[in-house]
Amino acid sequence: MQPIIETRGLVMQFPSTLALDALDLRVPPGVTGLVGANGAGKTTLISLTLGLLRPSSGSITVLGLDPTTDGPRLRAQIGYGPERNVLPDDMRAYDFVRHLAEVKGLPRDEARTRASDSLYLVGLGEERFRPLGTMSTGQRQRVKLAQAIAAAPQFIVLDEPTDGLDPVQRDEMLNIIVQVNRDFGIDVMLSSHVLEEVERVCDHVVALDQGRMVAQGSMEELAGTSGGVDVELVDTSDVPGAVDEVVRRLRDGGAHVDQVGAILSVTGSSDDELFDLVAACVAASGARLRRLGRRRRSLDDIFTDDRPAAPAPSGSGS
Repeated sequence: MQPIIETRGLVMQFPSTLALDALDLRVPPGVTGLVGANGAGKTTLISLTLGLLRPSSGSITVLGLDPTTDGPRLRAQIGYGPERNVLPDDMRAYDFVRHLAEVKGLPRDEARTRASDSLYLVGLGEERFRPLGTMSTGQRQRVKLAQAIAAAPQFIVLDEPTDGLDPVQRDEMLNIIVQVNRDFGIDVMLSSHVLEEVERVCDHVVALDQGRMVAQGSMEELAGTSGGVDVELVDTSDVPGAVDEVVRRLRDGGAHVDQVGAILSVTGSSDDELFDLVAACVAASGARLRRLGRRRRSLDDIFTDDRPAAPAPSGSGS
């Protein structure tokens, strides 16, 4: 299966910053999360993917094409939703999406149809003739997604598509992104610093830190078991404080417990021993067990465990 993006020894050196450091990656079809803190190299990688920058060294291919030499041809097959607010305030959403579909090469009549269809898909059917300047942040984010998919690209790149959205809008946006891939077969690369939403919707992850690869692979591969058990409890009304009592008993039994409400992450000995300890503590505390399973690594764990060590400061001393 041909990767959507493939790089070999990719380096991007700016005058005072090494933005990407010998990056080797393969992005397969599906929904891929590009994650990392600000300054990790995400935006630089996106710019190279779109052919807007020329790499200092190494190679990159996107959909089998070289973005440096085949930029116009490649960009006709890619949709892009930028992070920044770059929408023209005095233009109607429909006109904006239709115009960009025509720029991508669609005939005028087809561009009109696609503009309406894509705006309906993202939930802006009734608002499609409103000026962009009168729209909320959430609506403008949806317009950026609509224009990215209007020309039926093979692949779309979305840079922080949930930025500025409230929790309900964030959930709706993520659901639409999944639908775009599942129902229309459009591959997606989603750049985000919110690890939780990447875990929720992505099949594959590329994690960067200071221009270096931290991890890449499928969510299933990366989120393998990491030792310990995850527990979700129900705090019964007839036994007040039962969850806190479970936590106390687990700690008294020698386990380390991280608690978020009624959800516990328990480590400290072999998993079999922890399963037995949890069962005994729950039974003795009067709580009810909703879920118990082996602990899985989160993307946060991956960053903590796999982040490359910072280079030692240079100087004359040892």
